[in-house]
Amino acid sequence: MRPQDPPAPHSSAEAVGLSIVVPVYRGAATVGTLVAALSALRPAGGIEIVLVNDGSPDNSSEVCRRLAAEASVPLTYVEHARNFGEHNAVMSGLRVARGSYVITMDDDLQNPPEEVLKLYDHARLGNWDVVYTRYAVKEHEGWRNLGSRFANGVADLLLDKPRGLYLSSFRCMSALVVREITRYSGPYPYIDGLIMQVTQRIDSIEVRHLKRVEGHSNYTLRRLVRLWLNLATNFSLLPVRLAVFAGVAMGILGVLAALVVIVEAISGDPPSGWASIMTVTLLISGVQFLILGVLGEYVGRSFLSANGTPQGVVREVVRARPVLENRVEDAA
Repeated sequence: MRPQDPPAPHSSAEAVGLSIVVPVYRGAATVGTLVAALSALRPAGGIEIVLVNDGSPDNSSEVCRRLAAEASVPLTYVEHARNFGEHNAVMSGLRVARGSYVITMDDDLQNPPEEVLKLYDHARLGNWDVVYTRYAVKEHEGWRNLGSRFANGVADLLLDKPRGLYLSSFRCMSALVVREITRYSGPYPYIDGLIMQVTQRIDSIEVRHLKRVEGHSNYTLRRLVRLWLNLATNFSLLPVRLAVFAGVAMGILGVLAALVVIVEAISGDPPSGWASIMTVTLLISGVQFLILGVLGEYVGRSFLSANGTPQGVVREVVRARPVLENRVEDAA
């Protein structure tokens, strides 16, 4: 028996089978090719494209507006007032998406558009809430692959997710999952962490990964560190618990060191001197500062959330009707 699609987040008159959310940053040279390829797809229930310009410094705004004006399929253009980050941009796109299923993908053409139907059909026919993609060969730069492996290893420790599941930004989610994760309004969203809080009906499939055709990756070491901090401090108390264990260990070490000093003093043999004292002092001080830094990160994020720091500021939303549809109305 063929599983039924979950209800779309909007009325049936507006609903489509599949929405594709694409965060755009320095993507002026590639987003047009991507939209053209996606527009040629014919998924069950129809398709909608959502472009979110996350404060891109190039002419992505002009390119996206032109694509909206010339669209042959329903296309929504969302413009952020400034750059908020990839996950924040995806959240803005998810809030306007109308699909029974929503696929998120980058604008760099490293994920072949033809793999969209494979991902969509796997989620729809298998009745999965979320389907991630994995790659036999990743065509990112070496340091980026290393960073991704590290982030996924950390996610295995911090998130309640299937062991070894690769968390890719090319993923498909049901309307149920989209509705629940978009309830989050904090300034530091981490899409995969939110997904793991909603469902465990998750699967993955293997897809192709292509070399970047234009420019270079927008992910820098700084952005990867920020992403890891969002994961570590927004969805787990493990860093605080590790800090507590480190504090206990250093306390025990301090007691043992004190006992050694007392025994040496009683025996008449004074402590060996400055080197040993400084080693213990620096070790304990370093751990203390590490603990304070972890606690400070949690307190700082709580302060910014309580202070109303925005997740994203949307300057404009443009819902474009397909050009063919406009022509039919004009002829009538």
